[in-house]
Amino acid sequence: MLWTIAVVLIILWVLGLVSSYTMGGLIHVLLVIAVVVVLLNIIQGRRG
Repeated sequence: MLWTIAVVLIILWVLGLVSSYTMGGLIHVLLVIAVVVVLLNIIQGRRG
């Protein structure tokens, strides 16, 4: 579930860059959130 959300956010960010259509800093905020989610998932996976 977390991976799906992260992948979708990254795809939206890439599409925003490619189309040169950015809604302010929202796209970059989404990218940061996606990276944080992925890192948390990796860390929790290794701990468990």
